[in-house]
Amino acid sequence: MNRARGFTLIEVLVALAVVALALLALTRAATVQVRSFDGLRERTLAGWVAANTLAETRLAAFPSTGRSEGRTRLGDRDWRWTREVQSTPNPGIRRIEVRVFAADANEPSATLSGFVGRSLSP
Repeated sequence: MNRARGFTLIEVLVALAVVALALLALTRAATVQVRSFDGLRERTLAGWVAANTLAETRLAAFPSTGRSEGRTRLGDRDWRWTREVQSTPNPGIRRIEVRVFAADANEPSATLSGFVGRSLSP
């Protein structure tokens, strides 16, 4: 009796099921990576907006205390920022806290604090 060599239909179906599960897991991993990358991109751009706002505040005249808000566009996205200038025990130094929000978000994507001092020249 000559028996044919090869795979049975059940073996082929089991192999296809294993391959399908592996592809599904790879697709899920790729989706998670894309979402993670998008969040990282948002936090990076928001950090740049915060750094720019802090630098502009430092370069301007010695800021008065209080809160201000503004909007800017960076990376083809709209950003909203708030800047709070606070006094410190030293009257020649002010604390600046910048929070950056994505468009109309309620939670900040980035927060940056810094200090600015009054010029020492007369």
